[in-house]
Amino acid sequence: MIAFVTGGSGFIGQHIVRKLVARGYTVRALARSEQSIQLVEQAGATAVQGDLNDREALAQGMKNCGLVIHAAAWYKIGDRDWTTAEVVNVAGTRKVLRLAYELDIPKIIYVSTVGVFGDTHGQLADENYYHEGPFATEYERTKWIAHYRIAVPLIEKGAPLSIVMPGGVYGPGDHSLIGELMRRFYYHRLPFPFVPGPETTLTYAHVADIAEGVILAAEKGKIGESYILAGPAVPLGEMVRFWSQVTGKPMALIPVPASLIKLALPLVEVVNQVMPLPGIYSAETMRTMGATYIGRADKARADLGWQPRSLQAGMLETLGAVATEAPPVDARARERKLGVLVLLTAVVLFFWWRWRRSK
Repeated sequence: MIAFVTGGSGFIGQHIVRKLVARGYTVRALARSEQSIQLVEQAGATAVQGDLNDREALAQGMKNCGLVIHAAAWYKIGDRDWTTAEVVNVAGTRKVLRLAYELDIPKIIYVSTVGVFGDTHGQLADENYYHEGPFATEYERTKWIAHYRIAVPLIEKGAPLSIVMPGGVYGPGDHSLIGELMRRFYYHRLPFPFVPGPETTLTYAHVADIAEGVILAAEKGKIGESYILAGPAVPLGEMVRFWSQVTGKPMALIPVPASLIKLALPLVEVVNQVMPLPGIYSAETMRTMGATYIGRADKARADLGWQPRSLQAGMLETLGAVATEAPPVDARARERKLGVLVLLTAVVLFFWWRWRRSK
């Protein structure tokens, strides 16, 4: 069978391509740059040069396909150029899914996210959970539009479409905030002496297991159904403590509750208008602190036979890969100053708030 993959050069997409090739699929993957072409070809796919706005390239990739997997997405927390989220996550998804439907592709998989649920406030959500805002980040908001205003209406029209919803994804080569925090912890280059929002909770699953779940949804999933792909729910504070245990590196970090950090949010929003802050200090990141982005994968386990590896095994592999990387750039001096400023501002605002309430 011929499969066409968007986002095939991405963190999850490369694993999807490799697994499809290993299963005997003939794989084509959309690639918008020379670097992307090299990555998808190294993964075993035939590169189709173009981007999500190139209908001709999309049609070429989908020609005679039995499966289309739309995994391309914009994921940057705290990026000032938020308009890219609309272009990729909304307009790009609309073009890919509608064209696949128009071309009568037999099976279409859309890679969404549990982020469309927003903050679940401690509830371990299943596929029936629904939330329509507000959202802390542009990523969540635009993926929600793509999920509920594009993918679901196409299903209702009869498109042979299934949706997969990954939780927190980690693994070697991860350049998200999770991966960046892990690298900085490992090399003792955290820009702050505290864990901000230790109660912030994600459901962690290894990137290779997420890719396996995507393919299982294509091979075993029912048309019109959604499948959450999520591992155990772990608060950030516990995760950092776990990293310390498995690496033997000290955890000399002070947990600072999200409620305290968020007192500085108005200041951070003003500062961010003047100069770009590191992602860890962005207003978007601060708005996610204390939230729970968590879902349960019971349905994927039962219907698809999805069996993710243990968190310990996956994290040991990932930290082992981190150990072979070059240390992250040590920009601690400037970042620590910003971190101290944010923390001190939060403390001042907290005590001012307490004083006002006591009057």
